Amino acid sequence: MLHIKKLHASIQGKAILNGLTLSIGKSEVHALMGPNGAGKSTMAKLLAGHPAYEVSSGTVEFDGQDLLAMEPEERARAGLFLSFQYPLEIPGLSNRHFLFTAFKTRFPTLTEEQFNILLKAEREELQIPEEFETRGVNEGFSGGEKKRNEILQMALFQPKLALLDETDSGLDIDAMKRIAQAIQKARASGTSFLLITHYQRLLDYVRPDFVHVLQNGVISRTGNADLAHELEATGYGS
Repeated sequence: MLHIKKLHASIQGKAILNGLTLSIGKSEVHALMGPNGAGKSTMAKLLAGHPAYEVSSGTVEFDGQDLLAMEPEERARAGLFLSFQYPLEIPGLSNRHFLFTAFKTRFPTLTEEQFNILLKAEREELQIPEEFETRGVNEGFSGGEKKRNEILQMALFQPKLALLDETDSGLDIDAMKRIAQAIQKARASGTSFLLITHYQRLLDYVRPDFVHVLQNGVISRTGNADLAHELEATGYGS
């Protein structure tokens, strides 16, 4: 699904990734942990096509395609999804209009009626009120509401690979469980995940196949789900 080989990247001349290598298979869940400033969010933004990051060497293959040669919108249409660490507010653009426009771009042959059925089902599963559809995208939403709104987008767009950047931050335990259920549901349908997190609490509900530690722009350690508990107890210095 995703194969990153010896990726070097920088922003404004400052090296962030220093030869990162990582592979994610279909329906796999990988957790990416590490200290602040290690390059976790950089990696997610770079994969999604953020123009501020410059790749100096290395390759990224996504579902058989050269990801680095694709524009951001092409990556999204191909099935790459990024849930932002800090979702933006877009006043004046209703949630429903945004979701339907993006949905039709991803699935051009599906009808508005099919979209309505799916939207209602996924919104109710995440316990998002119907009034959210008419509100501006993330406008006036709490931190937890923004994160649930991002997961609603993921559920509707049915990506092949979802990059979730600290989706668990700011969530109470009930919201955490609902988001974990949405992740498990998408995983069962074939979606792969890269979960960027500082804490193992989300991983108590979504057991990852692999846990990676990103330090100094490279993967310094890889293990199973138990590694997250070890890091919680010992930190990244051990």
